[in-house]
Amino acid sequence: MSGDAPRDDAPRDDERPGASPDGLPPLRDVIREHGLAAKKSLGQNFILDLNLTRRIARAAGPLEGRTVIEVGPGPGGLTRALLLEGARRVIAVERDHRCLPALGEISAHYPGRLDVIEGDALETDWRALLAHETQKAIIAANLPYSAATLLLIGWLETEPWPPWWERMVLMFQKEVAERIVSAPGTKAYGRLSVISQWRASARIVMTLPPAAFTPPPKVASAVVEFVARPAPMPACSVKSLGRVTAAAFGQRRKMLRASLKSLVPNPEELLAAAGISPVLRAEQLAVRDFANLALVYERSVAGR
Repeated sequence: MSGDAPRDDAPRDDERPGASPDGLPPLRDVIREHGLAAKKSLGQNFILDLNLTRRIARAAGPLEGRTVIEVGPGPGGLTRALLLEGARRVIAVERDHRCLPALGEISAHYPGRLDVIEGDALETDWRALLAHETQKAIIAANLPYSAATLLLIGWLETEPWPPWWERMVLMFQKEVAERIVSAPGTKAYGRLSVISQWRASARIVMTLPPAAFTPPPKVASAVVEFVARPAPMPACSVKSLGRVTAAAFGQRRKMLRASLKSLVPNPEELLAAAGISPVLRAEQLAVRDFANLALVYERSVAGR
C-alpha cells in the first residue's frame, strides 16, 4: 500500500453532495447538523474523506464476516468505511455523548451491524464485549492522541496470550508510530518498540499529513498494523519484560551494568546468565535479548 495521502485537489466524498457511496450524508453535513466540532480535550481530529477512511479500513481487512472494535469513532467516518468494506459487526466505543446521535443514524442504516457503547475505552472489558464471538476481533481506530499509547499497551499486555484480537490497524502521531517500529541502535528505539515487536509484528502502512484531518493537528500521523504473534519468544512474562525495559531505558545513557541496578543488586550476574555484555546500553539490545534477559530475571526472582 502506498504511504502517500490523497492529492489535495482530488475529489472527495465529503465535498460532493449526495456522493457518499453508502447513501448517508457527507460527513461535513453530519458534523454541521449535530454540532460536532472536534474537542481538543478529547484528542479529537476527524478524517472527513471517506475515500481515505476506506483505505484505512482495507488495511485492516479482509473484513467480511469479522467483528471490528473501534475506539473514538467521533462522527463515524471510519465506522462507515468499516461497514462499507464488509465488517459483519462493528463495536464502537465513544466517550463523547455528542457523537451518539450521528452514530445512531449509522446504526439505523446498517441494522444489527453496529453496536455503539458510550464509555471510556481505557476502562472497557473487551473480553466481556466479545464473549459470544467465535472469532478473534480486529481492532481498527483513529485513536485519540491523548490515550493512544495507554490503549496500545493495554492491548499488548493483555493476558492470557494469545489475545482476544488477531490484528490491529491503529492511527498514531507519526513520532509514536516510528517509536513502535524502530530498530535497535536508533534514538526512537525504546520500551514501546520492545513490547510492540515482541508480542506482534508491526509495520507502518500509511502516513497522513495534518491536512488530512479536521481540525489539522500540528504533526503528521501514521497508521500502524499489528499482527499478534501466537507465541512470543523467548517466552518470558510480560510483567518481567516491563520491569527489565523500565530499568534499562530509564537510564538509557548508562551501560546495562549500571542502569539495571534499580532492578537487581548485581546486574552483571544477571547479564552473564543471559549472555549479554554488561557494557552495552539498552538501545543496543535486540527485542529477543530483552525477552531473554526478562526470562533470566524472573527465574532468578522465583529462585530466591
